This record gives sequence, structure tokens and C-alpha cells, in this order.
Amino acid sequence: MPTKLENKLVIAISSRALFNLDDSHQVYENDGLQAYSEYQVAREEEPLEPGEAFPLAHKLLRLNDRLGDDSGVEVVLLSRNSADTGLRVFNSIQHYSLDISRAAFCGGESPWRYINAFGCQLFLSNEAEDVRNALDCGVAAATLVSSKGGGTDSDLLRFAFDGDAVLFSDEAERVYKSEGLEAFTASEKAAAREPLGGGPFKPFLAALHRLQQAFPATEAPIRTALVTARSAPAHERVIRTLRAWDIRIDESIFLGGLNKTDFLKAYQADVFFDDQPIHCESASPHIATGHVPHGVANP
Repeated sequence: MPTKLENKLVIAISSRALFNLDDSHQVYENDGLQAYSEYQVAREEEPLEPGEAFPLAHKLLRLNDRLGDDSGVEVVLLSRNSADTGLRVFNSIQHYSLDISRAAFCGGESPWRYINAFGCQLFLSNEAEDVRNALDCGVAAATLVSSKGGGTDSDLLRFAFDGDAVLFSDEAERVYKSEGLEAFTASEKAAAREPLGGGPFKPFLAALHRLQQAFPATEAPIRTALVTARSAPAHERVIRTLRAWDIRIDESIFLGGLNKTDFLKAYQADVFFDDQPIHCESASPHIATGHVPHGVANP
């Protein structure tokens, strides 16, 4: 087993995101910790149903069949369970033959504290507070809000990202929120050659880009898309920013305020990340969706 993860794409997923723990969580809410523990121990040989992040985790781990051991993907489990109640989670991992061997069971405490120690580039959870704490630590993180867990059965893994406050800083979005669309458009046109600052998902996009570079452009098993409400002339600054970062993005969709959901379905996104709750709410019945509680839209 490798002892270092520096060259890997490391993604942390909470147990409630990886598996459907709704029933057992309801036991905890209704009857308390002791009843929850007894419930889990009594059912530890019963595999849990897949959760919202399961299809994404499964596809990510399948990438290792095409990548070397030193440059592949590592999925780490972070859980509020104790090791005792978490045995059912690990048994479920084995049942589905997921190559997940590293975990932190935190006995009721928040597990986000371990994301930097594991070297994680992305954290997915159902707990909004944990996600905010991860973002404060400089790690891309999202709260899974979808009722659907994944895209197609294809081996191709498709990521979709909003732009402002996700891939980019929220500096332009602040102008829009405070001064309106006309001022936003004028500001972006004037600053077209000034790269935007990086948002919380810039390092994760860069990590995906490094994985893509291990393959010819037409054969990469990962595809990325920018799905943004921007339109011309505010498109130019985005294009020049990505060029300045030297990061490839496969598709850029400038919607000019149109609803994103139909475009995400057409793209067949496996997961979509956006800072705006309204966009997440629209996409979540159809696409695995992560809300990024960052920027001016999330005070």
C-alpha cells in the first residue's frame, strides 16, 4: 500500500454521501445515539444502498484501471460514525468492491478536520457546516443536494462547473449583485484582459487537468465543462483567464441567463457544482448536484 498521496487526486466523501443512511439517521434523530448504534450493529452485515456520491466515486475509482498507481485517484471516507458503528459502512464498501481503504471515523465529531492531513482536493458531504469549514481550509467542497446520484453508465466522467464564485473568485459577481447587469457587463468588458482570481474549485480543476494530460486529448476519460450564466461580451475575460492559468476546459457554455438544467442534461454531467442555490435546486432532480456555499450569494 502506498504511503504517500502527493501524486494522486484525493477526494474525501462523507459516509452519508457515499451511502443512503436516511433510515439510520432517522433512528438517531428520533431515539438518540444509543438506539442508532444498536441499529447499525444489528444490521452491519446488511449492505447499505448507494447514496448520491456513489456513482461518482465508482467512476473515479475505475479511472485507476487506466492510470498508474502513483498518479491515480484515491477516495477517502470521512465519517461522524465511530469505528464500531462504521463497520457497516466498511462492509458495504467491500460488498460493492470499492477500492477505498483509508477512512476517519470521528465518533460524533466533524470529520472535515482531516481533509488537509489526507491531502484532499475535493470534499463532498451532506453536512453544510462541514463543507463551509472545508472551504475555509482552502479545499474545494460542496454540499450534495441532489435527489439523483450520477450521470450515464459510460466510462467517461463528466464534470460541470459554474464560473463565478466556483472556478473563479466572486469579484465580478459582487459587481452584478450590487450594481446590476449593465454595470457588470461594462466592468467585465473593461477588464477583459485581466485574469479573474481563482475560486475554491480552481485547484480541483487543475488536478483534473493534470489527469487529463496523461492521455491524448481525444482519449481522456475525464471531460470538463464550464456552464455559466455569462454571455458576450463578458465571455472574453473567462476565456483569457483559463488561458492565463494554462488549464484546459473541454466545453464552455455561455447561457446569458438561460436555465442551466437542460444544458447539463444534454452534456450528460455526472456532477455539477454551483454557488447559487436556485441553480442547484433546478438541476438537482436530474443531475448529481453540489452546492458550493461560497461568495456573495452565500453570506
